[in-house]
Amino acid sequence: MQNLISGIITITFCAIIWFVAWRLFRRERYSAAVLALVVAGLALRFFTAGDLYLHEWDERYHALVAKNMISDPLVPKLYNDPVLPYDYREWSANHVWLHKQPAPLWAMAGSMAIFGVNEIALRLPSVLLTTLGIWLIFIIGSYFFDWKTGFLAAFFFSVNGLMIELAAGRMPTDHIDTHFLFFVLLAVFFTVQFVQKQKTAFNILAGVSIGLAILSKWLPALVVWPVWLLLVKDSGKFNVRAMIWQFILLVFVTIAVFLPWQIYIHAVFPREAAWEAAFNRLHITEALEGHSGPFYFFLEKIRINYGELVYLPLIWFVYLLWKASKDLKNWALAAWFFIPLIFFSAIKTKMQGYLLFTAPVLFMITAAFFFWLNDWKKQVRYPWLVTVLMLAFLALPVRYAIERSKPFMQKDRNPEWVRELREWGVGRSAKGVGRSAKGVGHGEGKTVLFNYPRPVEAMFYTGMTVYPHVPDSLTIKELQERGYEVIICGYSSVGAYISSINEYPDE
Repeated sequence: MQNLISGIITITFCAIIWFVAWRLFRRERYSAAVLALVVAGLALRFFTAGDLYLHEWDERYHALVAKNMISDPLVPKLYNDPVLPYDYREWSANHVWLHKQPAPLWAMAGSMAIFGVNEIALRLPSVLLTTLGIWLIFIIGSYFFDWKTGFLAAFFFSVNGLMIELAAGRMPTDHIDTHFLFFVLLAVFFTVQFVQKQKTAFNILAGVSIGLAILSKWLPALVVWPVWLLLVKDSGKFNVRAMIWQFILLVFVTIAVFLPWQIYIHAVFPREAAWEAAFNRLHITEALEGHSGPFYFFLEKIRINYGELVYLPLIWFVYLLWKASKDLKNWALAAWFFIPLIFFSAIKTKMQGYLLFTAPVLFMITAAFFFWLNDWKKQVRYPWLVTVLMLAFLALPVRYAIERSKPFMQKDRNPEWVRELREWGVGRSAKGVGRSAKGVGHGEGKTVLFNYPRPVEAMFYTGMTVYPHVPDSLTIKELQERGYEVIICGYSSVGAYISSINEYPDE
């Protein structure tokens, strides 16, 4: 019931702000209108991010690694203290965790270091970065097209349901993809600033942003390089020599940002780093972990993630490329979207979040197509049909945002099992675990809990080392001799568990 009430309040608030934004837009007060979109987008994101539990895929893993990085930012760890043997190749149960690049994990760790180890602090960087992206795409869209198009692209960005759910941690790849999207978008923004103002500082910032994007989700961020080349060439403000030197600077800064971490992990964690590098390459030739799909997988998914009508502006944009083949701005957008589309369509492993960083292109060309329809309807016999189509372009993204944020669903956003874990973590009685947890807090680090079905979440909330199974009695005795307090979920004591399996008489 509480979720329903807050959901109704959030959607009502956003509807009012969208109305205000539209009125400001009609008065050509574009900056104020986009600021209103930012406010509404932030409200939607905070509401959706309000689940007071860790989501199963993949947020719980990112959360635990980020928490462990608060005290040791250069050693990403899943199991902080793996008391049992582990397989370093098993990313969901290993020790040193190099399964993802570190920038999003550092951001989450920094947020939790400031605001405490909790779900909202964990999601705060993604919420803020995707909200800031609303303003960035307004500036970028205004450069590629005009202020009206930039505003509408910002609206599409602000209400996109997939982006909202990823920032809230509800979808696989969650905060990794939101950071990757942001830094790619930021790199294009600084490229636009560099082209307009011809200041080397902006080119350096573009290189830093590309490097941070690589440190978020690896080399697809290099798609910004051809976008940079096309925009700089299109500007006509740089001779060939200047272009070459500035591009070399861009490449150098990009490498200087992302390469040190790669050198570091291969030097300090050679076994884990080599395995993860090989695992990343396997995405090209194998459908890993069941993430497969036909070659048209992403073309089909954009219908679901960006609206059923998205194919119309895509076809129109391809026509623009053919009609105005010398327009390098259009080709920059094409490079940003089609190069990743072709690459990820060709590889075997496919997930819908892989193309999230190309979403700004779809928003911009959809916005441009919308205003093209507005001009075209004056020439057709039944303009009301075009008006209906235009309204659908606005309504479908809002519908999708509501579907994804689920404001009208009655759900428990603070489930009992999480409340129990929090109580355990602060040293109170943990209902259902079978014994007092007094003295077992975040700082102890010498307690091992076995037979708990949510080990990753339990380690995040309590600071203990947790396993979903129970080892043999000899391993348990060895851990006790090493000074660990052993707790077995469902049993009043270790002795009671050992007696129940009849391994040796109860002492």
